[in-house]
Amino acid sequence: MKSIMQDEKVCYFSDRTDNLEMHHIFPGPNRKHSEKYGLKVYLTHDLHNEPPDGVHFNRARSDALKRAAQKKFEETHTREEFMKIFGRNYVFE
Repeated sequence: MKSIMQDEKVCYFSDRTDNLEMHHIFPGPNRKHSEKYGLKVYLTHDLHNEPPDGVHFNRARSDALKRAAQKKFEETHTREEFMKIFGRNYVFE
């Protein structure tokens, strides 16, 4: 499935179009759910897999993506569905 987070192939954080990689927002066992529901974004390599700013090294950046993804998911699903699938609430209101 294509991303529900982005319409264009640009870095989610920087809007750059070079050196892009696809990032599944929810890792590990939830990666398959990220793919199924389109919860993935394009990131430049440095913002994906390089310290200190890459999402695999920067907890704040990773958590921001997870919050945005949950909010996007909840535009068409319930919070209960999100919790059942992903097992955690990232949006604290």
